[in-house]
Amino acid sequence: MDDTNKMKNQNDSTNFPSVTVMVLNYNGQQFLKDCFESLRACTYPNFTVMMVDNLSTENDVEYVTQNFPEVQIVQTGSNSGYSRAYNIAFTKSDAKYFVLLNNDVKVNPDWLEPLVEAAEKDETIGALQPKIRSMVQEGYFEYAGASGGFMDYLGYPFMRGRLFFDIEKDEGQYDDATELFWTSGAAMFVRASALKKSGNLDEDFVHHMEEIDLCWRLHLAGYKLKVIPKSMILHYDGGTIKPFSFMKLYWNHRNGIFMLFKNLSSQKLLSTLFKRYMLDTINIIYSALIRFDFQHSRAIIKAHFWVWAHLRFILKKRKETQKNCITAPQEVEKLLFPKSTILQYFLFGKKTFSDLVKEG
Repeated sequence: MDDTNKMKNQNDSTNFPSVTVMVLNYNGQQFLKDCFESLRACTYPNFTVMMVDNLSTENDVEYVTQNFPEVQIVQTGSNSGYSRAYNIAFTKSDAKYFVLLNNDVKVNPDWLEPLVEAAEKDETIGALQPKIRSMVQEGYFEYAGASGGFMDYLGYPFMRGRLFFDIEKDEGQYDDATELFWTSGAAMFVRASALKKSGNLDEDFVHHMEEIDLCWRLHLAGYKLKVIPKSMILHYDGGTIKPFSFMKLYWNHRNGIFMLFKNLSSQKLLSTLFKRYMLDTINIIYSALIRFDFQHSRAIIKAHFWVWAHLRFILKKRKETQKNCITAPQEVEKLLFPKSTILQYFLFGKKTFSDLVKEG
């Protein structure tokens, strides 16, 4: 079998469920060779690869067509964000499983088999992720994925392998397959049928935390999520939007509050938002007056202005989400870490996931 055919669907759907790997791209040609060559070398016998192009202004589509003819090209017609692009891609595949994959990724040849195996063993699994290591810092976890995502009760996400500015070296400490609150959008393996219950990605998030919102809704739809560390990939940190840019700070704060409004139970919503706003206010003051990082403060302020300017719209979205719950929101909230990760990290010196959860 030649290299090209390794990436093609070999139609053995009886023993090997179909998978479509969807690679999102916008002017990312510098990453595409490594990404598609690694996918071409994959050993799973029933998968196809799709490049979802968000109206690249360079010759990305031509490059892939010429060098990777086995890749299906889906052109979205605009650069309108992560969620819209993937929602379009979902309509172009009838596979049992989808993989949402960043273009700045290299996969191991046998990365798909453990994911498919885990999903096939348990139909209550809605989404999975592989272990994600950094392509830049050899041997370390990657900033946005690591070995699985969690969230504290105030809506701040964290990972096995990364808390805020501290990224751990992968020494096998998180090699157990465990349940998560969210799976990384850099490499998210999703059961296609689960999306019919949870709904697709929310296009109003535009950038950042949209995968966490989807994962929350998968929990509300009765599914669970896991990391499968037997599957491993490499990710180039910050290959798209830089980790501490103004826009990343803005989107993360804007969408974090948006997500709490949508998904929290009525019993928890007001008290959680009050505590969240207090912490964000401290963050704004500290960044401006102590660190003189006015960009950081301005990003948070802009995020809060957006939320209050769109409150009626957000409450409408909340009503839709709450109406479609199969699992009670209070049950899903039991999966949230019961302490503030900000206080644990900055005041009490908990710098690793293991230290953070040690005392529960």
